[in-house]
Amino acid sequence: MWAFERAFCFVVLRPYSQAVQHRGLLFVAGQLASDDPEWTGADASIEAQTCAAMHRIGRILAQAGAGFDDILRVGIYLTDLGLFERMNRRYRSFFAGPNLPARTCVGVSSLLSGGLIEIDCVARLRGH
Repeated sequence: MWAFERAFCFVVLRPYSQAVQHRGLLFVAGQLASDDPEWTGADASIEAQTCAAMHRIGRILAQAGAGFDDILRVGIYLTDLGLFERMNRRYRSFFAGPNLPARTCVGVSSLLSGGLIEIDCVARLRGH
């Protein structure tokens, strides 16, 4: 049976948890730049949206006592695969070491709020 022990979330008006902890893992829901309360949309570039989504993931990880080095798997959804290299350069800057998480990048026809990118992940929780 799949059950969660604890949910970490910001104020959200959607019917899901931003992240769920289960058996030493943290499952972080897909994050869009527009999910971030600090997002103004002034710079709608793929670089800015990638940073905003990753910063939001970073804050969720921090609430659970984890960081980017704890991420095991990442899912990336892009509305334009032609933006892959630009996104990838910005994404890579969030990981310090040579050991990177497993990752899938999928092209999709659209995302909520007109976003260019959505990112989800699974991270380990040390000491759990």
